[in-house]
Amino acid sequence: METMQTKTFNESNIISSFKDILNALSSKEKTVIERRIWLKWEKETLQNIWDSFVPNITRERVRQIEDSWIKKIGRVIKATDLVKIQEYSKEILEEHGWLLTKENLVNAIIKWFELNNEINSSIIETIIQSDYDIVKSKPKLWTRTYFYLPKISKKLVDVIFKEAVSILKKKKDVIDKNSLYELIKINLNNSNVKNVFIDSVLNVYEDIVFWEETLVWLTKWKILNPRTLKDKAQYILRKEKIPMHFVSIANKITETMWEKVKINTVHNELIRNSEFVLVWRWIYALKDWGIYKPGTVLDVIVDIMTKSQDPLTTEDIIAKVLKVRKVKSTTIYMNLQNKKVIQRVWRNYYKLKD
Repeated sequence: METMQTKTFNESNIISSFKDILNALSSKEKTVIERRIWLKWEKETLQNIWDSFVPNITRERVRQIEDSWIKKIGRVIKATDLVKIQEYSKEILEEHGWLLTKENLVNAIIKWFELNNEINSSIIETIIQSDYDIVKSKPKLWTRTYFYLPKISKKLVDVIFKEAVSILKKKKDVIDKNSLYELIKINLNNSNVKNVFIDSVLNVYEDIVFWEETLVWLTKWKILNPRTLKDKAQYILRKEKIPMHFVSIANKITETMWEKVKINTVHNELIRNSEFVLVWRWIYALKDWGIYKPGTVLDVIVDIMTKSQDPLTTEDIIAKVLKVRKVKSTTIYMNLQNKKVIQRVWRNYYKLKD
């Protein structure tokens, strides 16, 4: 679709056209809608509107008035410039797998037509909703309101969400978004599902959290809102996925969470908590990665030798230690000279002392 932004299609004309359409409604319908979309008054809930009528009307009746009004203006809009908003809404829904949250779709419309961000987004939302080819989701606990095209499979939406939660619960850790999507497709045996559709589906559910558009986790995990210094250090290491110097961890906490922390305080937290492993001088990793071993270099060597039934060469020992600890080769060799614990059985071969 070519760019629609012209002198005749801007914020003021959208609002003006919208008000003209409202004049086709009954007095009660017009009043309810103006109050619901914050056109003349502050945006109000169904409950507030219900309580203000004499005699009172039910909340459901207010909702019915809204629905009836939207059906009326849907036909009128087709003969106005406002139909451009509906046309582009369907295009962007197609691009995103036929589904998008209300917020994302409205923001996409505002961006496409280069509208002022201060424009009443409820007007844009209502124009979209009045299109008979677009469906608005019903309120549901722990989900965001979304728009979708009727061709969508509601069953597939539910299945994708449940599979994502199942994968995250089993992993018990944050996961790269693309890796999660591939696992979903494999587990559902459906390679035809597009990543953009999965992305749109998971954005609907408040249980799912995205960070910097690359990582995914569950809302209930405390890593979502790390409060203690320990949680924040864990968060940074999970995000970076590599062992880090304690100074770098402190700097990342300040950079990512906009919170100034003392470097020495961070270091003390890393030292005193068993969740962190010192893998080299002042460099730490997470214990639950299962790669890096806690303890001294000698402890690591003893663990390696205990698991081996045969004596090991110096080269073998160094290679195995370096997989779990970031230390110099000379440090490993010097620990092999500890005659109280380690015995050299012949040239260049070592085992634990009997």
